[in-house]
Amino acid sequence: MRVRYLGWIAVLAVTLPATFPLFAASKSLRPTQPWMDKSLPAEQRANLLLQAMTLDEKITMVHGMDPRPNNEYAGYVPPNPRLSIPALKLADGRAGVGNHATDVTLLPAPIAAAASWDTALMHRYGQVLGNEEWGKGTNVALGPTIDVVRVPEWGRTFETFGEDPYFNAQMAVAEIHGIQSQGPIADANMYLTMNQENNRFKENSIVDPRTLHEIYLPPFEAAVEQGHVGTVMCAYIKTNGVYSCENQYLLKDLLKGRLGFSGWVMSDWGATHSTVASAKNGLDQEMGGGTYYSQALKAAVENGQVSMATLNEHVRRILVTMFRFGLFDKDQSGSWTTDVRTAEHAAFSREAAEQGSALLKNEHGLLPLSNASSIAVIGAAGDLKPKAQGGGSSTVVASYIVTPLQGIRKHAADDTRVSYADGSDLAHAIAVARTVRVAIVFVNTDEGEGRDRPNLELPGNQDQLISAVASANPNTIVVLNTGGPVLMPWIGKIRGLIEAWYPGQEDGNAIAAILYGDVDPSGKLPLTFPRTATEIPTATRQQWPGIDGNSTYSEKSDVGYRWYDANNVRPLFPFGYGLSYTTFKLSQFSVTPKKIDWATNPSNNINAELEVTNVGKRPGAEVVEVYVAQPEKNGELPRQLRAFSKVFLQPGESKHVTLALNKRSFSIYDSTSHAWKFPDGTYKILVGTSSRDLPLQSTVVISSSPVSH
Repeated sequence: MRVRYLGWIAVLAVTLPATFPLFAASKSLRPTQPWMDKSLPAEQRANLLLQAMTLDEKITMVHGMDPRPNNEYAGYVPPNPRLSIPALKLADGRAGVGNHATDVTLLPAPIAAAASWDTALMHRYGQVLGNEEWGKGTNVALGPTIDVVRVPEWGRTFETFGEDPYFNAQMAVAEIHGIQSQGPIADANMYLTMNQENNRFKENSIVDPRTLHEIYLPPFEAAVEQGHVGTVMCAYIKTNGVYSCENQYLLKDLLKGRLGFSGWVMSDWGATHSTVASAKNGLDQEMGGGTYYSQALKAAVENGQVSMATLNEHVRRILVTMFRFGLFDKDQSGSWTTDVRTAEHAAFSREAAEQGSALLKNEHGLLPLSNASSIAVIGAAGDLKPKAQGGGSSTVVASYIVTPLQGIRKHAADDTRVSYADGSDLAHAIAVARTVRVAIVFVNTDEGEGRDRPNLELPGNQDQLISAVASANPNTIVVLNTGGPVLMPWIGKIRGLIEAWYPGQEDGNAIAAILYGDVDPSGKLPLTFPRTATEIPTATRQQWPGIDGNSTYSEKSDVGYRWYDANNVRPLFPFGYGLSYTTFKLSQFSVTPKKIDWATNPSNNINAELEVTNVGKRPGAEVVEVYVAQPEKNGELPRQLRAFSKVFLQPGESKHVTLALNKRSFSIYDSTSHAWKFPDGTYKILVGTSSRDLPLQSTVVISSSPVSH
C-alpha cells in the first residue's frame, strides 16, 4: 500500500502545477525554484530560471503556438508547469479587445481619442483598454499603434495618433501608462517606417538617417524612455533594403542600443523572414507560429549558426519583462469568456467620442441646434450602416452601436420631426431634405488593415449626395465618420461640418450631444486636411505607393503640416485646428529665460507662459499649442510642435498656463556625428490654437552645445 500511495503522490506532484498554477507558484511546494522569490530583482530571477531551462524549453518561449488553443487570443505561448512559467496570451487591442472577443467595449478609434489633444483622456483610454484585456485573460495587449502618418491614404491612419512625432509620442506614453497600470504588457507597434498597407509584406522604405530620427523614431523613443513599454513589434516593411524584423540598425543599434530598450521585440504576424539573420540581428520572438523560430532555430543553435548566448539573450528579455510586470506573481483569474463590460467603460467611450469630435465649420451659428423644428438625417452612416470603427486586426465585436438617428431622436424635443433617408435614392434624399429646417448628412470612408485608400475622395456617391442635399437645403450639416482626411468639393455649399472619426459604440449619443450643445466641441485635428489630391506631401508615385517595391521618402522631414508650411501651401483645414461654441482669448504671453546656455545649465527648461480666458457664454475647452522655429539662417522647417495643453474653462474663467520646452525642443539630428545638436541663434516661440493660427510670438537666444541622447 505504501508503494501505491507514493505513486499517487508522484502523479500529483506532476499534475497539480499544470492544473492549478498557484501550486506551481508556491514557494513551499517549489523549494527548488529560487526564481519564484518575489524579493529578488527581475533580472536575477530571469537568470536563475534561464539556468534551469532546457534547449527545447527556451525554443518554446521565442515563438507563438499555431494553431492556438480554442482559437482564442491573437498569439499564445504555452505555460511551462515544470518551471512555473505562465502562458503568454496576446490579444489585439486598439479600440477594444479584438480577435472576435465578445462582451467587450468598443471605444472610439485611437485617432478620435487623440483628437481630444488631452493626454489625461488618452491615459484613461489605455486604462479602460488594459482593464478589459486583463479581464479577458490577456497579459500582452497588442497596442498602441504609434507610427507617424506619412501618407494620408494610409489604411491604418485611424489606428494611430496623427502626423506629428512629438504629438504621437505624448499620446503613446499616456496610453501605454494606462494599459500597463491595469496588468497587461503594452506593445508599441509597428516598428519602423510602417507608413502604408499596399505591398506591405515587400515594400522598401528608402529614408535618410536624419528623417528617420526626427520624424519616425520619436514616438518609439518616448514609448521606451518615458512609457517604459514592455514589448515592441517590428513591422512587415523593409527600411533601406532590410526587413524590419532582421534589421540590425533598427533593432540592435537604435532600439536596444541607443534607446536602451530592455523589453522584448516580437514580430508582426508573418513579418519574420529568416532564422539566423533575425536571431542575430535582434528579433526576440516570432509571432504568430514558429516557421523560423521553432525547429529551424533549434537546429541553428545545435549546429552553431546561432550561439546559445544569442538564444539566451532573447529568452532572458522575455523572462525579465514577465517578471518585471508580475506575470509570475499575479493571480489573473479572467478568461476569454469573461464579460468585461461596465457602465463606466460605456460612459467613457461616449466621453472620448465627444472630446475628440472636431467642429470644422459653423456658418451663421447654425450649431448648436436649438430651434430646429424638423431635422433630416441622411446617409447610410446615419442609421442603416453606422461607421463606428475601422477594419482589420483592430476590429471589435460591439455589443451594441447607438446610431446617429437613434441618438438624435433621443435628444430632440418632443415636437421636433426627425426624418431619415439612407441616401441610396438621391431623389428621395433631396425630397426629404427640402421638407426640413436642418439636414444632417452622415458620410464615411471604409478603412482597414491590409489596404490603403485608393484616393482621398469619399467612396461611392457620397460627394454627390452632399452637394444635392446642400442645394436642396441651405442649412446642411455634414458629419464625417472617417479615419483620416478627405477631399471636400462641396465645402462651400454647407454651413456646418464635424469630424467625428470612427466614434465607437456610443456613436449616436456622442454626436447628438455635440449637435445639441450638451457638450462643447473641443477636438482638434491631429492631421492636415488638404484642398486637392495633388497638394499633399506624398503626391508622386515614387513616394506612394512606390515604384518597383521602393517607396522613396523624398519629402524628408516635410511630413504633414511641415510640408504645407515649407511650401507655402494653404490646407483646407490645418493641423491642430478646431472650433468651439464659445470663444477664448490668449494673452499675457512671456518666455523665460530669454537667453540660455545649455552647456552650463544642461537641465534648465525654457518656459512659455500665458493666460487663457473663456470670454464666451458657454463652458468649453481650448488647446494651447506651442511651436518652435529654428533661426532663419539654418534653412530649417518653419516651425514644429513642441508642447501643448488642453484647458477647460467656465464662462469668464481664466487660467495661467506654463509649458516647458527642453533641449530636444530646439534640436536637429546631425547625421555626421550621429547626435542631437542645436545651432547658435535666435529661435522663435509661437503660440496659438493651430499650426496656422499662432498670434503670440516671442524669441529666445540659445548658445550651441551637443544634446546628450
